[in-house]
Amino acid sequence: MVLIIIFLIYLCGSMMLGLPIAFSLIFGSVATSLHMGGSATNPQITAAQLMRGVDSVTMMALPFFVMAGELMNRGGLTKRIINFCNIFVGRVRGGLGYVTILACLMFASLVGSAVASTAALGAILIPMMADSGYNRAKSAGLVAAGNMVAPIMPPSVPMIVYGVAAGVSIKSLFLGGIGPAIYLTIIMSVVWFFVSRKDAIKTDAPKPTVKETVRTFLAGLWALLLPVIIIVGLRGGIFTATEAGVVAVVYALLVGMCVYRELKLKDIFHACIGAAKTSAVVMFLAAAAQVAAYYMTIARMPQMITAAMEIFVDRPVLLNVMLMVVVLLVGTAMDVVPSILILTPIFVPLLNAAHIDLVYFGINFVLVNVLGLLTPPVGPVLNVACATGKVKMEEILMPTLPYFIAQCVLLIVMTLFPETVMIPLKWFAGYVPRYPVPSLLGLFH
Repeated sequence: MVLIIIFLIYLCGSMMLGLPIAFSLIFGSVATSLHMGGSATNPQITAAQLMRGVDSVTMMALPFFVMAGELMNRGGLTKRIINFCNIFVGRVRGGLGYVTILACLMFASLVGSAVASTAALGAILIPMMADSGYNRAKSAGLVAAGNMVAPIMPPSVPMIVYGVAAGVSIKSLFLGGIGPAIYLTIIMSVVWFFVSRKDAIKTDAPKPTVKETVRTFLAGLWALLLPVIIIVGLRGGIFTATEAGVVAVVYALLVGMCVYRELKLKDIFHACIGAAKTSAVVMFLAAAAQVAAYYMTIARMPQMITAAMEIFVDRPVLLNVMLMVVVLLVGTAMDVVPSILILTPIFVPLLNAAHIDLVYFGINFVLVNVLGLLTPPVGPVLNVACATGKVKMEEILMPTLPYFIAQCVLLIVMTLFPETVMIPLKWFAGYVPRYPVPSLLGLFH
């Protein structure tokens, strides 16, 4: 218990002083090792664990998918996806809102990051909705909430991070995220239907000709073939998650340079820089988290936490709900990737003791972490939506609230009724859980 307190004091104290989370993790780990004494103080151990944290073939998928997202974003993808969605729902009442929701789902299947997706789509859709007469704050709230689907729909950066940290199949996590992503899109559309009834605007834009419709459809279709290729390739066992990242980069280059012809050499250079910066941040976090996980393990912190919560091991549904509440609270003050890297090594022994399937838990775990992106004081997605929509933080909070509540309700349903996750997972990935997934009836056993 003393070691846990020391670790938390140094970790939280460093973060409050303004140190980056990665350095705070290392600082807390080193302080714990010094208190333990003996061979634990050997600096070579820390260096070796830093290397081990990123020495993973699976982790290589992350920079490839980040690079593919950068290339597609710079290659004219965003506006073509918006035009593609506009064909189907653009002319109904409140149509631009439905275009935004559908575009978030489609763009999510290419980027895998809520912040990047919000920045790309918000810069176009929020001014477009405001110019069409929609309330700017409501438009910004819709874009922010709609992009919660980005880290859930494959390829997903948080899914890769969790898969590596928990040692589970990233292919299963990817394909298991399709069902929840569709659920999120549906509930977003339902909430928008009620939210927008009072001030939704019916477009008076002229109906596009058949020729314009076909041209727009075909232009968007090239972009949307990428997630199809990835999903079919993973489902058919044609390539691994890491190889899928390479395929995504090559496809993005070909489409951006040869089909859309908007991707120039300077864009590729800037895309490489952007992908390198993003990947470096996540990789260093993974390295620091491995150091923390090592010292927590040798200090037997997971075992102590498991023993303290042993009373809930026989009630896996109740344990699942408790862990989700803890993660949601942590997510209000911490970004997705650090939260996953810190909490996963602590939760995994507890989940194994309770016989909770790690893939099933991981899908819910990523979703509840993602919801933290919509909550202050950190709320990176809210900040990006405010910046792109030119609105203040206090103006966007209330318009975002109905979507956040609906997404929390969805999380509760997925936690209490695991069939909502496991049936699509079995259908898409052919996944067979290691343990029987606990049901709502487990609360009463």
